[in-house]
Amino acid sequence: MDSFDPAWEEIFQNQEWGRYPGEEVIRFVARNFYKGDRTRIKLLDAGCGTGAVTWYMAREGFDVYAFDGSETAVLKARERMREEGLRARICVSDAAGMPYSDCFFDGLVDSAMINGNTVQNIKMILQECFRVLKPGGKFFSTGLFKAGMTYGTGEKLEENTYREITAGNLAHRGTVHFFGEQEIQALWSEAGFRNIVIDSIERTEQGGQNRISYYLAEAEK
Repeated sequence: MDSFDPAWEEIFQNQEWGRYPGEEVIRFVARNFYKGDRTRIKLLDAGCGTGAVTWYMAREGFDVYAFDGSETAVLKARERMREEGLRARICVSDAAGMPYSDCFFDGLVDSAMINGNTVQNIKMILQECFRVLKPGGKFFSTGLFKAGMTYGTGEKLEENTYREITAGNLAHRGTVHFFGEQEIQALWSEAGFRNIVIDSIERTEQGGQNRISYYLAEAEK
């Protein structure tokens, strides 16, 4: 696989993961898709992990697809769908070569998948996200801003990209790219996206010992 970091296969094998999506994902889906015929609205959970976002979108009645590079994560996501009687098409795939037709999805959610890559891979993934969306399709992405206590730790691979971060809850979770707002605007625009809107969330963890800043980017094909 071109962009999948094998460190995540080990993480999914040895750690339990969150079972519910973040509020920002729910807001994106509700704002853009709740008013339509949900059975006819195709949504993609890109880099689904163990399926928290997949579960939510399937539970809300959408036509849901999902993929992850980790076989363990995909097996766990499929098992959760089976246990709860929900339907989603989930497969193992690399984000830089998605197994879907052009102009296939109405919406695409990236819940902190893109930022686990180098800039070269991020560009390829954004091109794939653009390709598989229908004209007018909506794209939501959340990841890390270049701020907080974890930024700048570990092995530097390139500007704002690090591996084996040593601090906070990102420690030893493979490659992480920290974005700036201008970089998001530039990369998303280069891939073809328009109407790019960027918000942010900042929070502390572990009694204030760890500060993390997230971007929330919405765009349209």
